[in-house]
Amino acid sequence: MGVLQTETVRLVEMPFTLEGKTAIVTGSGRGIGRAIAKRLVSAGACVMLNDLDEKMLLESKEALADPQRVSFIKGDLTDPLVPGQIVDATLDAFKSIDIIVNNAGYSWDNVIQKTTDEQFGAMLEIHLVTPFRLLRAASQYIRTAAKQEIASGQRIMRKVVNITSISGTDGNAGQVGYSAGKAGVIGLTKTLAKEWGRYNVNVNAVGFGLIETRLVQPLNAEGASMEMHGHQIRLGVQPSLLESIKSACPLGRLGTPEEAAGAVLFFCSPLSDYVTGEVLICGGGLHF
Repeated sequence: MGVLQTETVRLVEMPFTLEGKTAIVTGSGRGIGRAIAKRLVSAGACVMLNDLDEKMLLESKEALADPQRVSFIKGDLTDPLVPGQIVDATLDAFKSIDIIVNNAGYSWDNVIQKTTDEQFGAMLEIHLVTPFRLLRAASQYIRTAAKQEIASGQRIMRKVVNITSISGTDGNAGQVGYSAGKAGVIGLTKTLAKEWGRYNVNVNAVGFGLIETRLVQPLNAEGASMEMHGHQIRLGVQPSLLESIKSACPLGRLGTPEEAAGAVLFFCSPLSDYVTGEVLICGGGLHF
Protein backbone atom coordinates (compact mmCIF):
# COMPACT_ATOMS: atom_id res chain seq x y z
CA MET A 1 0.00 0.00 0.00
CA GLY A 2 2.86 2.35 0.86
CA VAL A 3 4.49 1.71 -2.53
CA LEU A 4 1.27 2.53 -4.38
CA GLN A 5 0.81 5.77 -2.46
CA THR A 6 4.39 6.85 -3.19
CA GLU A 7 3.94 6.13 -6.88
CA THR A 8 0.70 8.13 -7.00
CA VAL A 9 2.40 11.18 -5.46
CA ARG A 10 5.25 10.87 -7.94
CA LEU A 11 2.84 10.94 -10.89
CA VAL A 12 1.14 14.19 -9.85
CA GLU A 13 4.33 16.12 -9.11
CA MET A 14 4.84 19.03 -11.50
CA PRO A 15 7.79 18.69 -13.90
CA PHE A 16 8.52 22.40 -13.50
CA THR A 17 8.38 25.27 -11.05
CA LEU A 18 7.34 28.89 -11.44
CA GLU A 19 9.31 30.03 -8.40
CA GLY A 20 10.58 33.57 -8.92
CA LYS A 21 7.97 34.31 -11.60
CA THR A 22 5.25 36.94 -11.33
CA ALA A 23 1.91 36.70 -13.16
CA ILE A 24 -0.93 39.09 -13.88
CA VAL A 25 -4.33 37.39 -14.22
CA THR A 26 -7.28 39.57 -15.19
CA GLY A 27 -10.83 38.60 -14.33
CA SER A 28 -9.52 36.57 -11.42
CA GLY A 29 -12.20 37.30 -8.83
CA ARG A 30 -14.01 34.06 -9.58
CA GLY A 31 -14.45 31.21 -12.02
CA ILE A 32 -11.75 30.40 -14.54
CA GLY A 33 -9.61 33.39 -13.55
CA ARG A 34 -9.49 32.28 -9.92
CA ALA A 35 -8.68 28.71 -11.00
CA ILE A 36 -5.82 29.99 -13.20
CA ALA A 37 -4.42 32.05 -10.34
CA LYS A 38 -4.63 29.05 -8.03
CA ARG A 39 -2.70 26.88 -10.49
CA LEU A 40 0.01 29.52 -10.86
CA VAL A 41 0.40 30.04 -7.11
CA SER A 42 0.54 26.27 -6.57
CA ALA A 43 3.34 26.11 -9.13
CA GLY A 44 5.30 28.72 -7.17
CA ALA A 45 4.46 32.02 -8.88
CA CYS A 46 3.46 35.32 -7.32
CA VAL A 47 0.18 36.59 -8.76
CA MET A 48 -1.48 39.98 -9.18
CA LEU A 49 -5.25 39.57 -9.32
CA ASN A 50 -7.58 42.02 -11.02
CA ASP A 51 -11.35 42.25 -11.15
CA LEU A 52 -14.21 44.71 -10.77
CA ASP A 53 -15.48 43.19 -7.53
CA GLU A 54 -13.25 43.78 -4.50
CA LYS A 55 -15.20 41.31 -2.37
CA MET A 56 -14.53 38.53 -4.88
CA LEU A 57 -10.87 39.53 -5.11
CA LEU A 58 -10.52 39.16 -1.35
CA GLU A 59 -12.19 35.75 -1.54
CA SER A 60 -9.82 34.73 -4.34
CA LYS A 61 -6.76 35.81 -2.37
CA GLU A 62 -7.85 33.84 0.68
CA ALA A 63 -8.71 30.78 -1.44
CA LEU A 64 -5.23 30.50 -2.91
CA ALA A 65 -2.62 28.13 -1.54
CA ASP A 66 -0.25 30.87 -0.38
CA PRO A 67 -2.00 34.25 -0.04
CA GLN A 68 1.30 35.85 0.97
CA ARG A 69 2.38 35.58 -2.66
CA VAL A 70 -0.81 37.17 -3.95
CA SER A 71 -1.83 40.79 -4.30
CA PHE A 72 -4.77 42.40 -6.07
CA ILE A 73 -5.88 45.64 -7.66
CA LYS A 74 -9.52 46.42 -8.20
CA GLY A 75 -10.32 48.20 -11.44
CA ASP A 76 -12.44 48.32 -14.58
CA LEU A 77 -10.17 47.22 -17.42
CA THR A 78 -12.24 49.19 -19.92
CA ASP A 79 -10.99 52.38 -18.25
CA PRO A 80 -7.95 53.27 -20.39
CA LEU A 81 -5.92 54.15 -17.28
CA VAL A 82 -6.42 50.84 -15.45
CA PRO A 83 -4.09 48.58 -17.52
CA GLY A 84 -1.17 50.86 -16.74
CA GLN A 85 -2.15 50.92 -13.08
CA ILE A 86 -2.12 47.12 -13.01
CA VAL A 87 1.37 47.02 -14.50
CA ASP A 88 2.66 49.62 -12.03
CA ALA A 89 1.04 47.85 -9.05
CA THR A 90 2.58 44.52 -10.10
CA LEU A 91 6.07 45.96 -10.43
CA ASP A 92 5.70 47.76 -7.09
CA ALA A 93 4.57 44.58 -5.33
CA PHE A 94 6.74 41.93 -6.99
CA LYS A 95 9.42 43.79 -9.02
CA SER A 96 8.86 41.79 -12.21
CA ILE A 97 6.31 40.68 -14.79
CA ASP A 98 6.86 37.26 -16.30
CA ILE A 99 3.36 36.01 -17.20
CA ILE A 100 0.27 37.88 -18.40
CA VAL A 101 -3.06 36.07 -18.69
CA ASN A 102 -5.75 38.14 -20.39
CA ASN A 103 -8.79 36.32 -19.03
CA ALA A 104 -11.34 39.03 -18.15
CA GLY A 105 -14.57 38.98 -20.12
CA TYR A 106 -18.30 38.48 -20.21
CA SER A 107 -20.98 37.85 -22.83
CA TRP A 108 -23.72 40.27 -23.92
CA ASP A 109 -25.48 38.33 -26.62
CA ASN A 110 -28.00 38.98 -29.36
CA VAL A 111 -28.60 38.33 -33.03
CA ILE A 112 -27.18 41.02 -35.28
CA GLN A 113 -30.42 42.89 -35.99
CA LYS A 114 -30.96 43.34 -32.25
CA THR A 115 -27.36 44.22 -31.39
CA THR A 116 -26.76 47.90 -30.70
CA ASP A 117 -23.54 49.76 -31.44
CA GLU A 118 -22.98 50.04 -27.68
CA GLN A 119 -23.42 46.31 -27.18
CA PHE A 120 -21.11 45.39 -30.06
CA GLY A 121 -18.53 47.93 -28.93
CA ALA A 122 -18.63 46.66 -25.35
CA MET A 123 -17.72 43.15 -26.51
CA LEU A 124 -14.78 44.43 -28.57
CA GLU A 125 -13.67 46.66 -25.67
CA ILE A 126 -13.45 43.97 -23.01
CA HIS A 127 -12.27 41.06 -25.16
CA LEU A 128 -9.88 42.77 -27.58
CA VAL A 129 -9.08 46.37 -26.64
CA THR A 130 -8.30 45.71 -22.97
CA PRO A 131 -5.79 42.89 -23.67
CA PHE A 132 -4.12 45.19 -26.21
CA ARG A 133 -3.89 48.01 -23.66
CA LEU A 134 -2.51 45.78 -20.91
CA LEU A 135 0.14 44.30 -23.19
CA ARG A 136 1.07 47.74 -24.49
CA ALA A 137 1.37 49.00 -20.91
CA ALA A 138 3.68 46.08 -20.04
CA SER A 139 5.78 46.38 -23.17
CA GLN A 140 8.27 48.92 -21.80
CA TYR A 141 9.21 46.69 -18.86
CA ILE A 142 9.28 43.51 -20.95
CA ARG A 143 11.46 44.96 -23.71
CA THR A 144 13.89 46.63 -21.32
CA ALA A 145 14.26 43.54 -19.14
CA ALA A 146 14.71 41.26 -22.16
CA LYS A 147 17.40 43.45 -23.72
CA GLN A 148 19.38 43.44 -20.46
CA GLU A 149 19.04 39.67 -20.11
CA ILE A 150 20.06 39.00 -23.71
CA ALA A 151 23.05 41.34 -23.39
CA SER A 152 24.24 39.33 -20.39
CA GLY A 153 23.86 36.05 -22.25
CA GLN A 154 20.65 34.92 -20.54
CA ARG A 155 17.57 33.46 -22.17
CA ILE A 156 14.63 34.10 -19.84
CA MET A 157 11.28 33.22 -21.34
CA ARG A 158 8.16 35.24 -20.54
CA LYS A 159 4.61 34.21 -21.28
CA VAL A 160 1.46 35.85 -22.61
CA VAL A 161 -1.75 33.80 -22.67
CA ASN A 162 -4.79 35.41 -24.27
CA ILE A 163 -8.18 33.79 -23.79
CA THR A 164 -10.31 33.21 -26.86
CA SER A 165 -13.25 30.88 -27.47
CA ILE A 166 -14.67 28.40 -29.94
CA SER A 167 -17.13 31.22 -30.63
CA GLY A 168 -14.12 33.11 -31.99
CA THR A 169 -12.68 30.23 -34.00
CA ASP A 170 -15.99 28.81 -35.30
CA GLY A 171 -18.53 31.62 -34.84
CA ASN A 172 -21.74 31.17 -32.86
CA ALA A 173 -25.25 32.34 -33.71
CA GLY A 174 -26.43 35.07 -31.34
CA GLN A 175 -22.90 36.13 -30.38
CA VAL A 176 -21.85 38.51 -33.13
CA GLY A 177 -20.01 40.88 -30.76
CA TYR A 178 -18.53 38.22 -28.50
CA SER A 179 -17.37 36.12 -31.46
CA ALA A 180 -15.84 39.14 -33.20
CA GLY A 181 -13.91 40.13 -30.07
CA LYS A 182 -12.66 36.61 -29.47
CA ALA A 183 -11.65 36.22 -33.13
CA GLY A 184 -9.71 39.47 -32.86
CA VAL A 185 -7.78 38.06 -29.91
CA ILE A 186 -6.33 35.44 -32.24
CA GLY A 187 -4.98 38.12 -34.58
CA LEU A 188 -3.54 40.01 -31.61
CA THR A 189 -1.88 36.81 -30.38
CA LYS A 190 -0.31 35.84 -33.68
CA THR A 191 0.97 39.35 -34.38
CA LEU A 192 2.48 39.84 -30.95
CA ALA A 193 4.13 36.41 -31.19
CA LYS A 194 6.00 37.77 -34.22
CA GLU A 195 6.84 41.10 -32.58
CA TRP A 196 7.94 39.74 -29.19
CA GLY A 197 9.76 36.59 -30.20
CA ARG A 198 13.01 38.55 -30.23
CA TYR A 199 12.36 39.41 -26.58
CA ASN A 200 11.97 35.71 -25.64
CA VAL A 201 8.21 36.01 -25.06
CA ASN A 202 5.87 33.14 -25.92
CA VAL A 203 2.49 34.56 -26.96
CA ASN A 204 -0.30 32.00 -27.25
CA ALA A 205 -4.06 31.72 -26.83
CA VAL A 206 -6.38 29.20 -25.21
CA GLY A 207 -9.84 28.87 -26.72
CA PHE A 208 -12.48 27.60 -24.34
CA GLY A 209 -15.58 25.65 -25.14
CA LEU A 210 -18.35 25.61 -22.55
CA ILE A 211 -16.87 25.72 -19.07
CA GLU A 212 -18.93 25.55 -15.86
CA THR A 213 -19.06 29.23 -14.89
CA ARG A 214 -21.84 31.73 -14.27
CA LEU A 215 -21.78 32.61 -17.98
CA VAL A 216 -23.11 29.16 -18.89
CA GLN A 217 -25.34 28.40 -15.92
CA PRO A 218 -28.97 27.58 -16.78
CA LEU A 219 -30.74 30.75 -17.90
CA ASN A 220 -32.93 32.33 -15.20
CA ALA A 221 -30.97 30.62 -12.46
CA GLU A 222 -30.58 32.57 -9.24
CA GLY A 223 -28.04 35.34 -9.68
CA ALA A 224 -27.88 34.84 -13.46
CA SER A 225 -27.26 38.49 -14.27
CA MET A 226 -24.60 41.15 -13.87
CA GLU A 227 -24.54 44.92 -13.90
CA MET A 228 -22.12 46.50 -16.33
CA HIS A 229 -21.92 50.22 -17.08
CA GLY A 230 -25.53 50.81 -16.17
CA HIS A 231 -26.90 47.76 -17.98
CA GLN A 232 -28.32 44.65 -16.34
CA ILE A 233 -27.04 41.78 -18.47
CA ARG A 234 -28.62 38.36 -18.31
CA LEU A 235 -26.20 35.48 -18.00
CA GLY A 236 -26.69 31.86 -18.82
CA VAL A 237 -27.88 29.41 -21.46
CA GLN A 238 -31.28 27.83 -22.04
CA PRO A 239 -31.33 24.47 -20.19
CA SER A 240 -32.43 22.60 -23.32
CA LEU A 241 -29.53 24.12 -25.28
CA LEU A 242 -27.09 23.12 -22.53
CA GLU A 243 -28.24 19.52 -22.79
CA SER A 244 -27.92 19.51 -26.57
CA ILE A 245 -24.40 20.95 -26.29
CA LYS A 246 -23.42 18.23 -23.85
CA SER A 247 -24.75 15.64 -26.29
CA ALA A 248 -22.77 17.19 -29.15
CA CYS A 249 -19.55 17.30 -27.13
CA PRO A 250 -17.40 14.19 -27.64
CA LEU A 251 -16.62 14.12 -23.91
CA GLY A 252 -20.33 14.43 -23.12
CA ARG A 253 -20.07 17.21 -20.52
CA LEU A 254 -19.02 20.77 -19.80
CA GLY A 255 -15.49 21.48 -18.65
CA THR A 256 -14.55 22.61 -15.16
CA PRO A 257 -12.65 25.83 -14.35
CA GLU A 258 -9.78 23.67 -13.08
CA GLU A 259 -9.56 21.86 -16.42
CA ALA A 260 -9.62 25.19 -18.25
CA ALA A 261 -6.83 26.46 -15.99
CA GLY A 262 -4.73 23.40 -16.80
CA ALA A 263 -4.56 24.37 -20.47
CA VAL A 264 -3.50 27.89 -19.51
CA LEU A 265 -0.87 26.56 -17.11
CA PHE A 266 0.83 24.71 -19.98
CA PHE A 267 1.36 27.98 -21.85
CA CYS A 268 2.61 29.67 -18.66
CA SER A 269 5.17 26.96 -18.00
CA PRO A 270 8.62 26.08 -19.37
CA LEU A 271 6.94 23.17 -21.18
CA SER A 272 5.85 25.68 -23.85
CA ASP A 273 9.18 27.49 -24.26
CA TYR A 274 9.31 26.66 -27.99
CA VAL A 275 5.61 27.18 -28.70
CA THR A 276 4.38 30.60 -29.80
CA GLY A 277 1.61 32.09 -31.93
CA GLU A 278 -0.63 29.07 -31.35
CA VAL A 279 -4.25 28.55 -30.30
CA LEU A 280 -5.01 25.58 -28.04
CA ILE A 281 -8.68 24.63 -27.92
CA CYS A 282 -9.86 23.42 -24.53
CA GLY A 283 -13.41 22.43 -25.31
CA GLY A 284 -13.83 18.69 -24.89
CA GLY A 285 -13.83 18.27 -28.68
CA LEU A 286 -16.86 20.52 -29.14
CA HIS A 287 -17.11 22.75 -32.22
CA PHE A 288 -20.04 25.00 -33.04
